[in-house]
Amino acid sequence: MSGNSDSQGLAVWHNLEVDQALNLLNSNAYSGLKVEEVPQIQQKYGDNELKENNGRSSWEILLDQFKNIMLLMLIAVAVISAFLDFMAWRVGDLTPGEVPFKDPIAIMAIVILNGILGYLQETRAEKALAALKKLTSPRVRVIRSGKHIEIAAKELVPGDIMLLEAGMHIAADGRLIEQFNLQVRESALTGEAESVTKQADLILPADTSLGDRLNLVFQGTQVVQGRAKVLVTNTGMATELGKIAAMLQSVDNEPTPLQQRMTQLGNVLVTGSLILVGFVVLGGIIQARGLENIRELLEISLSMAVAVVPEGLPAVITVTLALGTQRMVRHHALIRKLPAVETLGSVTTICSDKTGTLTQNKMVVQSVYTNKNVFRVTGEGYTPIGDFQLNFGCAQFKDNQTIFVEDYPEISPLMVACAVCNDAVLQKEKGEWAILGDPTEGALVTVAAKAGIEKDQWYSKLPRVGEFPFDSERKRMSVICQVEEVATSETSLTAVDPVIANLMVSQPYLMFTKGSPELTLAHCTQIILGNNCEPLTDNQRAEILAENDRMASQGLRVLGFAYKPLLEVPEGQGEEHEVNLIWLGLVGMLDAPRPEVRAAVQECRNAGIRPVMITGDHQLTAQAIAIDLGIAQTGDPVLTGQQLQHMTDQELAAQVDIVNIYARVAPEHKLRIVQGLQRRGKFVAMTGDGVNDAPALKQADIGIAMGITGTDVSKEASDMVLLDDNFTTIVAATKEGRVVYTNIRRFIKYILGSNVGEVLTIASAPLLGLGGVPLTPLQILWMNLVTDGLPALALAVEPPEADVMKRPPFSPRESIFARGLGSYIIRTGIIFAVITIILMLWAYNHCQTLVPGLDPKRWQTMVFTSLCVAQMGHAIAIRSHQKLTIEMNPFSNMFVLIAVVVTTILQLLLIYLSPLRAFFGTHWLPPTELAICFGFSALMFVWIELEKLFLRLTGRSSFDA
Repeated sequence: MSGNSDSQGLAVWHNLEVDQALNLLNSNAYSGLKVEEVPQIQQKYGDNELKENNGRSSWEILLDQFKNIMLLMLIAVAVISAFLDFMAWRVGDLTPGEVPFKDPIAIMAIVILNGILGYLQETRAEKALAALKKLTSPRVRVIRSGKHIEIAAKELVPGDIMLLEAGMHIAADGRLIEQFNLQVRESALTGEAESVTKQADLILPADTSLGDRLNLVFQGTQVVQGRAKVLVTNTGMATELGKIAAMLQSVDNEPTPLQQRMTQLGNVLVTGSLILVGFVVLGGIIQARGLENIRELLEISLSMAVAVVPEGLPAVITVTLALGTQRMVRHHALIRKLPAVETLGSVTTICSDKTGTLTQNKMVVQSVYTNKNVFRVTGEGYTPIGDFQLNFGCAQFKDNQTIFVEDYPEISPLMVACAVCNDAVLQKEKGEWAILGDPTEGALVTVAAKAGIEKDQWYSKLPRVGEFPFDSERKRMSVICQVEEVATSETSLTAVDPVIANLMVSQPYLMFTKGSPELTLAHCTQIILGNNCEPLTDNQRAEILAENDRMASQGLRVLGFAYKPLLEVPEGQGEEHEVNLIWLGLVGMLDAPRPEVRAAVQECRNAGIRPVMITGDHQLTAQAIAIDLGIAQTGDPVLTGQQLQHMTDQELAAQVDIVNIYARVAPEHKLRIVQGLQRRGKFVAMTGDGVNDAPALKQADIGIAMGITGTDVSKEASDMVLLDDNFTTIVAATKEGRVVYTNIRRFIKYILGSNVGEVLTIASAPLLGLGGVPLTPLQILWMNLVTDGLPALALAVEPPEADVMKRPPFSPRESIFARGLGSYIIRTGIIFAVITIILMLWAYNHCQTLVPGLDPKRWQTMVFTSLCVAQMGHAIAIRSHQKLTIEMNPFSNMFVLIAVVVTTILQLLLIYLSPLRAFFGTHWLPPTELAICFGFSALMFVWIELEKLFLRLTGRSSFDA
C-alpha cells in the first residue's frame, strides 16, 4: 500500500492516465480492492463523511452576553445598591412604606433581559454543514474482490471501483475509468447551468479549472444520464465538497458594523461616566472636608452610572431590526440574522453569481444565422412569444428590423429541425411557461414556437421513427422522421406543406441532425439557400465558421443544424449515416439576463455600490452577460480561476479594485476574492445559490442566498435569502438597510442626548449643595426604558429620506459618533442639563417653604417630570434635522404622536396614582408646579427648532450630515 501515502488530495487525478491512477491506489478496474484490504485503508483515511468542528456551547454563548461593558457596570451598580439597601434595612433607615431592594432587582431584571436578547440572536445553530451532508448519497454500488456489492456511502475508500447510473448522487470524488453517454449536473458545485458531458479517455493539464475536469466526477453532484465506472480517488474531507466544508468552518464570524459601533458606544459611555463619577465623588469629599457624606455620594454615583447606560437601547435596536425584517419580507427578502438588516446599508460591493442570480437560469435563443443573414430573436424565458429581427449584416435594412419569417424561406426548415430534433416538452403550468427536459433543448422548442413551428403539430406531421443519440465522440444527435406528404412526380411541391416543400422532400423519411457546428458542417455537402438546395462551397463554409466564432465570442452556446432525405430508416451507427447532409444554419443561445437587472445595476451605481460578477461559467459567456447588464464595459479585464490560482493574496488584492468579472472560478477562488476586497476596505455582499458559494457567503459581510434555486447549504451559510431570486430585491433590501441605519442613529441621538442631560443634572446636585439625589436609579430606569424607549421605537419607523439611494454608502467603519452625532449628543445633553438645573434650583428653593400636605422633596419629582416631558418635545423635533416641525406632515409618522401622548399620560400616572407614586418614590404636584415643569420642558423643543433655523440662515445643511 505504499502508493497510498500521498494519494488522497495530493495527486492531480485529471492529469493521470487511468492505469496510473489505478496503480497509485493499488486497485484493479475489474475486480476493485480486495475486501481484506479495505479496513486498513479505512483506518488510514477515515469514514467518507464530512466532519464538524466543535463550536461554542450554549452556556458559553450565554456567558458571553454578560461580558458587555455596560452590563458589567450595571451588575456592579446592582451589587452596590443591594449592599446599601441591606445596610439601611439593618439599621432601620428605610422610609415608612419604602420597598427594599427594588432598585437592584429592577437593574438586574434589565441586565438579564438584555442578556437573553443577545443570546437569542446568537444561538441560531450553524446548519450549513448539515445541509452539505444531505448532498452525499446514503448507499453506493462498488466492485470489491471481483463482486458487485452495495455499501453505505461512508464506507467508501480511495481505490474503490464505484458504479454510476442515471439519477444517482455521486458519493465521492473519482477518476472515470469508462463511461457511456455520461452527463453529470454539477451546477451546485461549479455554478454552471448545463449538465456536463464526461469523457474518461482525456488527460488534462494540471491547472485545469474545476468545471473543466471532464474526466473526474465529484461528490454531491448528480448523474443526469448514462452510466460509468469510476475509481474513487478522494473521500470525506478530501473531496471537493469536503474542502468547501472545511472552508465553511474556517470562516470566522466577524462582528457587524452595528455590533462594533455598540461596543464603541459602551466603552465611551462607561469610561466617561466613571471619570465624571470620580470628579463628583472627589469634589464632594473636598467640599465636605471628609467622608461624612460618603453614602450620599455613593447614591449619586449609582444614579449617574444607571443614567449613563441606555438600558432600553438594545431592546429598541432589536425591535427596530425586527421591524426592518418584516418590511424586507414584503420586498421578498428574508433576513436570517437580525444585524444583517442594518449591515446592508453599509454595502459598498455586491459580488454576484451569474447563473440564476443575474440570469434567468433559462437558456434562451438570442441569435439565428442562415443564408448570410443574422437574426436577433426577442422574448424572455420559455414564453413562446418574440420577434425575429434582421441584425447587422444586410445593408438595405436597419439593424434589428423586425421581419416576417415567411419572407425568409430558409428560417422555417431550420426551426422545424429545432422542434423535432428535440426531446424537451414546452408546457404551461399555473400561468407560467416551463419545459420538461434539458434547458438547451427547451430553448430550441421555444424559438421554433416563436417562428410559428409548434412541436406538437410537427410531431404529427413528422413522427419520429428512429434516432442516433448524442455521444461525446460524434458531438451530434440525429432523429429520423416519417414524412406525411411527399412530393412526387404526380404531386407538385406546392401541394404539400410549404415548409416541407422548402426541404425539397421527395423521399419518405427525413433525418435531422444537430450538434457541434464544426463537426456537423464537416459532414455537409449542400446548403439551403432560399427555396433552392445548392452545393456547399468553401467560401460558404468559411463564412459559417466565422459566424460561429463570432457568436461564441459573445458568450453564446452555438449549435449547427442539418438534414438529409432518406429512402428507408437507417440501422447501425450514426457516424455512417450522418454524411452528405444539407446545411440549415446556426442557432446561438444564452442563459439570458433578467430584464429587470439592468435597472438594478444602474441603481447600485447611483448609490455608490459596485456590482461584481463571480461565476464558474466560461469567460466569454460571463463577459457577454456583464457587458449587457452594465457591470463591465467592453475591454474591461476578466480574471479567470486559472489565473487566480497562480496569484498571491497580495497580487489579487492589487487587482480587485479594477476587475469586475471573474470567470471559471473554483469555490476557494470565490472566498479569496471576497477576502481580497475586504482587505481593500470594501464592505462586501455576496450572492449565490450553489454549494460552491457557501464559504464566500459566510465570509462576506452580507451573504445573500437564492430562495428558489438556492441549495440548503447556501441558505444556511447566508445572512439573507432572496425569496424571488431577483437581483432587484437586493437593491430594495439595501435601501431598507440604509433607512434602518439612519433611524438607529436618529434614536441614538434622541436617547443619549437625554442620558447626558440626566448625568449632568445628577452630578450637579452635590456640587450645588442640594440635599439628596434628584433622581433615583428606579426613576432613571423608567426614563431610559419607557419615556425614552417608546418614542425611540416610533422614530425607528420614520419614512426614508428622498436621497437615500442617490448617495454613496456611509463608511461601515465610521464611528457611531461620526458626522456630527457626537457633538449633537453633547450639545443637546448640555442644553437638557442647563434647563433642568435652572428648574431644579428654583424648585429646590420653592419647595423648602412648608406647605401643609405637600412634601418638601417634591422638587425631585419636578426634576424627574421635566426631564421626561422635555424628551417628548425632543422626539417631535428630531424627526428631521433640516425641516422645521411645522413644515412636516405630522401624520407621516403617526407612531411618534401616539408615543408622545401615551408616554406623557404614563408619566402623569406616576405622579397622581398612589400605588405608582409609592413604588417610584414620586410626590404629588399641584397643577401650577406641573405647569411650570411643562413650561421648562417646552424650552427643549424650542431650542432644537431654533438650531434648525440657525443652520438654514447660515447656509449649513446640518450639524449631522
